[in-house]
Amino acid sequence: MIHSTIGIIGHLSVSIAFVAALVAVYGYIQIGRQPEIHREAWLKFARGAFYVHGAAVVSIIYSLFHIIYNHYYEYHYAWDHSSNNLPVHFMISCFWEGQEGSFLLWIFWHVLIGLVLMRTSKQWEPDVMMVFALVQAFLTSMILGVVFFGELKIGSSPFMLLREARPNDPIFQINPDFIPTDGGGLNPLLQNYWMVIHPPTLFLGFAGTLVPFAYAIAALRTGRFREWVKPALPWAHATALVLGVGIMMGAYWAYETLNFGGYWNWDPVENAVYVPWLILVASIHVMIVFQRSNTALKASFILVIATFISILYATFLTRSGILGNASVHSFTDLGLSGQLLIYLLAFLAVALFYLVRAWKQIPTSEEEISTYSREFWIFMGATTLCLAGFQVIIPTSIPVYNKFLDLFGITSNMAPPADQVAFYTKFQLWFGLAVALFSGTGQFFFWNRMDAKQLREALMVPLTITMLLSALVLVLAKISDWKYILLLTGGIYSIVANGFILARLIKTKTFKLSGGAMAHIGVAMMLLGILASAGYSKVISLNNTGLLYNRQFSEEMNKENLLLFRNQPQRMKDYTLVYRGTRMTSRDFPDYIDQAALQTTNTPWLMVAKEDLNYKGKTYFTKGDTLNVYHENVYYEIEYKKDNGKTFTLYPRIQFNEQMGTGGLVPSPDISRNLDRDLYTHITNIPDPEQERKWSNPENFTLAVGDTFVVNDFIAVFDDVRRGQQIDDEDINVFARIRILDRDKEHEAKPAYLIKGQMVRKIPYVNTDMGIKLTIEEIRPQDNTFVIQASTTQKDWVILKAVEMPLINILWAGTIIMSIGFGVAVFRRYKEAQQAAKSHSQATISGKKAVMEA
Repeated sequence: MIHSTIGIIGHLSVSIAFVAALVAVYGYIQIGRQPEIHREAWLKFARGAFYVHGAAVVSIIYSLFHIIYNHYYEYHYAWDHSSNNLPVHFMISCFWEGQEGSFLLWIFWHVLIGLVLMRTSKQWEPDVMMVFALVQAFLTSMILGVVFFGELKIGSSPFMLLREARPNDPIFQINPDFIPTDGGGLNPLLQNYWMVIHPPTLFLGFAGTLVPFAYAIAALRTGRFREWVKPALPWAHATALVLGVGIMMGAYWAYETLNFGGYWNWDPVENAVYVPWLILVASIHVMIVFQRSNTALKASFILVIATFISILYATFLTRSGILGNASVHSFTDLGLSGQLLIYLLAFLAVALFYLVRAWKQIPTSEEEISTYSREFWIFMGATTLCLAGFQVIIPTSIPVYNKFLDLFGITSNMAPPADQVAFYTKFQLWFGLAVALFSGTGQFFFWNRMDAKQLREALMVPLTITMLLSALVLVLAKISDWKYILLLTGGIYSIVANGFILARLIKTKTFKLSGGAMAHIGVAMMLLGILASAGYSKVISLNNTGLLYNRQFSEEMNKENLLLFRNQPQRMKDYTLVYRGTRMTSRDFPDYIDQAALQTTNTPWLMVAKEDLNYKGKTYFTKGDTLNVYHENVYYEIEYKKDNGKTFTLYPRIQFNEQMGTGGLVPSPDISRNLDRDLYTHITNIPDPEQERKWSNPENFTLAVGDTFVVNDFIAVFDDVRRGQQIDDEDINVFARIRILDRDKEHEAKPAYLIKGQMVRKIPYVNTDMGIKLTIEEIRPQDNTFVIQASTTQKDWVILKAVEMPLINILWAGTIIMSIGFGVAVFRRYKEAQQAAKSHSQATISGKKAVMEA
C-alpha cells in the first residue's frame, strides 16, 4: 500500500512555506510604505506570515523524516538514501544526504535565525526580514518540484514517488504500485558520527552569512549607512565561528575516514566552502576598523555582500553538476542548474543595484591611513585573506569557464591543477605566513597608536623570544629548508606577540576584549600544525626486501608499503607488526568479531554465529544465533609491538562501497593517537576476493588420535574421531576433530568421511584465511590410524601503508583555541549591539516625548 497521505502533507507544506515566505516579503515591504498608524498592523501581518512559513517548514521536516524512518520506499528519497538495517542516528544523516534534504536543512536554520531576528533586530526588523524572507522564498523554491509546460522545472521535491522518478523502469510498467522491500542505503562512507553533526554545523554557517548581508542591504536601501555594522558584527563573528568549526569537522572526518593520508585535499567542494570563510573573516576585520575609526565602510559593504554571494556561488558549483569529474564530493545535477544560476545572479544583481545607487552617499574618511596605524595592519590582513580566497576560487572555477565558453561554441582546454595539493599549498602557506605576521604586529597597534620608535620598543621582547624559540625548535627538529624556517618563525611570532597582548588583557581584567588575540593564536597554531604534520609526515612502512610485490604496482606502492602475511611478524621501524585476520562489527556486540566466526546468509547484513560470541565474560550470542552486522565494512586487525614492549592494535578497514567509483573498495585508516604524533595506518591492497585460490599438491599425514602435525606454519592437534548422524543403516558418517592453534585462540576443523554403499564422499574443512584444507583421505581400522590429507594455499595477507604525522594535535588544539576566541568576540559584540539598541530606543522615546510636548 502506498502511503500517500504523508506525501500529500509534505507537498502541501512545501507550497505553504513558499507562498508564506512571499507573503512575508510583501508584508515587510508594506511597513515602510504605510503611515505610522498602520505599521504595527502590517508588522503583525508580516510576522504572522513568517510564523506560518516556519510551521510549514517544520511540517516538511516531519513528513520527510517520517517517510525515511518508516521505510516508505515508494518515495524516491527514502529508497535512494535509506535502508532497512540503518540505525536511527544514520537515518538522520539520510535526511541531508540528498540535495533536497540539505536545502531543507538550510531553510530550517534560516527559520530559527529569522525568529531570533524578529525578537532582537528592533528597528531593523522590517528591512532585514524582508531580505531574509525573500531568500527563504528562493530556497524553498528549490524543493517545490513543480513542472510547467512539461519542461520548465522549478525545484526537486523530496516527496516524489519512486515510480515518478523512474517511470521507465520495467517493474513499473508491469506493476505501477510496486514498492521495493529495501532501499539503496546511505553511502557507507557517510555512516560516521561526524556526518551526523558536520552537515548541520556547516549549513548553520551558510545560513548565518545571510544576516550581515541582510543588514547591509537594509542599510543601503534606507540610507542608514553607519548603524548597520554594530548589530551585524556579532552575527558575523558567530557565523565565522560556526562555519570554521564546520569546515574543520569535515577535515577531521576526512582524516579518520578517507585514505589520502591527510585532512585537506583541496577538492573543489572543500575550496567552495573555504573561500567564503576567508572573505567572511576579512569582512569582520574591516567592520572592526570602521567601528573604531569610521574608515573602510565601503569595504565593509563589499566584503559582507561578497561573503553571501560566494556562498551562493559555492552552492551553484557543488549542486549544478558543473564540476563533473573535478570533484568526488559534488552532487549530481538534478536539472536545477538554471534555477541555481538565477538564484545567484538575482541576488548579485540586487546587491550591486543598491550598492551602486548608494555608492556616492556612503560616508568615507578623508584621513590618510598611516603605516603605523591599526587600520593599515588590519586592512593588510583583510586584503591577504581576500587574495588567498581569490587564489583558490579562480582555478576551482575552471569548469565554469569551460562551460561558459562552450555556450558560445568555443572549446576550452583549460583543466584544474593535476596535483591539487601541491598547487594550492605552495600559495596558501605563504598567505598563512602573511596573516601570521600581520595578526602578530597588528595587535600592538590595535590597543595603542605608535610611531616607529614605540613599535621597535613594543616588539623588542616578543621578537627576541620568537628568535630564541625558533632557534631551539630548528635545532631539535633539524629543520634546514628555508621555507619551513620562515613559516615556523612566522607562526611562533604570531603566538608570542598575541600571547603578550592576551597576558596584558588578563592582567588588567579585561578578558572580554581578548577574542581577537585568542583567535589569532589559534590560527597560528593551526599553521604550525599543518607545517609539522604535512611538511614532516614520514612514511615508515618501507619495503626493505628489495623485492617487488607486483610489477603492475606503481613504484611508490612497491617502495612505501609493507606486505604482511597472517600471523607472520614483520619489522617496521621501531615496531613489530602482526596481521591477525579480518574482523566485522555489529550494533549488538561491543567489540570486533572474527569474520571466521560468522556464516553468511542470503541477507547481506544478517550473519549466523558459528561459535559463542563473548566479551569480558558476557555471552552476547550463542552458536547458531543470527546477528545484524555492518556488512559493508571489513576490518583488518594489525597488532603493533614497539621495541620498548608497548603493544596496541589498529583496525584499518576496507569498505565495499558500490557508490564510489574506485572499483567498489574504499580503504579507511585507523590511527594511533599520541601527544607528539599520530601513527596513521591504512590498507592499500588485499587478495582479490573474486580470484580463485590455487592449492598446493596435497601432503598426507598418517595420524593416531593425539598426534600433532604442522600445516602452513600452524600447529594442529588430531584430538578425536566421532560418529556422525547416520542417514540409513548402510551409511557410515564420521568426522575428525582437529584443533588448529592460532595465537591465543583455537580453530576446530571437522573434515567428514561418508560411506554409502560402495560410494565414498569426503567433505574437507577449508579455512581460506589460514590457507588450509584438511580432508580425511583414508581410515585404517587395522592400526587405528587415519590418513589426513593437507593442502595449503597462500595465507591471507594485506599490504598496508603507515605514516607518522608529527604534532598534528597542534592543528586540532589551534582549531579549539580559535573557536574560543571567536566565541569571546561574539559575546562582546553582542553586548555592544544590545547597548547600542538600548541607547537608540531611549533616544527614540525621548524624541517622541519632545514632539508630544511641543
